[in-house]
Amino acid sequence: MTEPDPQTDCWQWTPRFVVPAVFAVLLVLAQIGYPLSSGIARDRVTVVVVMLSAGTALVHAAATRGIRYAVGFLMIVSGLGLLAEIIGTATGFPFGCYDYADGRIGPTVAGVPLVVALAWTGGLYPVWVVAGLLTRRLLGRVLMTAVGAVGWDLFLDPQMVADGQWSWCAAGWGLPGLHEIPYTNYLGWFAVAVVMAALLTGLDRVVGMRVMGARSAGVRVSNAETTGGGTSPAESRTGARELQTALASTAPGSEEEARGPGCRIPAGVLVPVAVFLWTWLGSTLAHAVFLDLPYSAWYGCVGLGVLGVPLMVRLVGARRG
Repeated sequence: MTEPDPQTDCWQWTPRFVVPAVFAVLLVLAQIGYPLSSGIARDRVTVVVVMLSAGTALVHAAATRGIRYAVGFLMIVSGLGLLAEIIGTATGFPFGCYDYADGRIGPTVAGVPLVVALAWTGGLYPVWVVAGLLTRRLLGRVLMTAVGAVGWDLFLDPQMVADGQWSWCAAGWGLPGLHEIPYTNYLGWFAVAVVMAALLTGLDRVVGMRVMGARSAGVRVSNAETTGGGTSPAESRTGARELQTALASTAPGSEEEARGPGCRIPAGVLVPVAVFLWTWLGSTLAHAVFLDLPYSAWYGCVGLGVLGVPLMVRLVGARRG
């Protein structure tokens, strides 16, 4: 159980966050190794980065919202991501015509490397968490998640295309400086991410119950409630009412926020927030300086900056508060 801070209503850092933090540190180290490698070694680093990215996301989700939530997130994002990729490589919809390189990053299903499905989970999770910090409105969070996913792909696609991991058929129909990647790719990413985010809002309600938000507001939630078992129907209904009350009290513009600055960034989300910031700022630096991809450095910086800038403002405000 996590106890609230009576001074700030913050969810305190506890040992359960240590493992996600360790995964995140290993992820950063692996990503630093990417521009330092080449050939087969780079392919292996790519796989390690994806595994650590997905591992960080899932371990954090399990530690904060329970294993059922983590499994649900994996099934929605990786499952839908794999399905979209299989349809995409077979038909050209919704991303456009493209093909993966053969045998470079592990086993495939219908021509799509399985590791690609995990990449969707690892990349979308921090975006989803940050979008939830920036808005409590469901539609707003869905749209911000989709925009953030496109922003992430503005780094990912040029990097992987430059490395030969996949190639596009319709060269010359893309952004200035990134002509080899068609506009349809970004539209496809936006559409798929909207569907994923819409399903994740349902997952939050059914399994997650926004436990992190409730805990940051001071509601006691047992491990049994977090994992979805071990409570009577009456206790479950009571817990659900407490959670909904807590969520309402911590929504932007509520009375709870009006009383004082409180805790704007709960300790429970520091790991995905840090991963998001590293992805945004670290990728900008890597593309501009180490990977010789200046256009994607600018596009990705602006794309993820749609979420990153207000997040930084929130962090600065929390520090001053």
